[in-house]
Amino acid sequence: MMFLDESGDHNLAVIDPQYPLFVLGGIILNRDYASDELEVRLRQFKLDLFGRDDIILHTAEITRSKGAFSAMRYTPFRESFYRALNALMRSLEYRVIACVIKKDAHLARHGFEAIDPYLLSLNVLVERFCFELGDTPQSGLIVAEKRDPTLDHQLELAWLNLRIQGTRFLQASVIEERITGLNIRSKLDNIAGLQLANLVVSPIGRYVLGKRMFDDWEIIQSKFRRRHGAYEGAGLVVLPREREKE
Repeated sequence: MMFLDESGDHNLAVIDPQYPLFVLGGIILNRDYASDELEVRLRQFKLDLFGRDDIILHTAEITRSKGAFSAMRYTPFRESFYRALNALMRSLEYRVIACVIKKDAHLARHGFEAIDPYLLSLNVLVERFCFELGDTPQSGLIVAEKRDPTLDHQLELAWLNLRIQGTRFLQASVIEERITGLNIRSKLDNIAGLQLANLVVSPIGRYVLGKRMFDDWEIIQSKFRRRHGAYEGAGLVVLPREREKE
């Protein structure tokens, strides 16, 4: 199954000069592993660090030391937290796929015909997910985090369009055969797979922007889906490409 999360705003009408990207990331795991070992180990991580397991890992709150993460203001706890989190992320079994849209370049290249970054990146991730699944029929499930009714409806329509129209490289029948459906779940459901997906998207955005990287980036690099040993194009797609083939 694949859990989705995003970083940045997909709105092309507003481009933040400090973060002119939209990142959609996916975590691919075996379904039994996601519902069993991943859930158990993430719950234990929370109990060890916070003494409770109802905390939801969210990058924005972690980095800003907000809410349940107020203890992150204290250096010893912060260092222990990241050391344990990195060890957990390194040892878990998953594959990362992500699509990064450089919004300013995307808009400059395509103008009014520019596809919404969320829809474009979803196409890319569904393709890679299907490639990863291979010829196994009806084995895939996509899980995304609930946002607001309008955005959730747009996602459902985008998924319906993929099932009807397919993509540039995949026929709709292949998507229909390999993926059972799309589930939109609330953040409050405390789903481990969605939290793991949240932890990988921001470092990917930082990498594409050329910002300072931390230990988590090396872990994410090692987890990218690869083809012939390389993750560019197979696990990480950055659009528009410098020399995009039409």
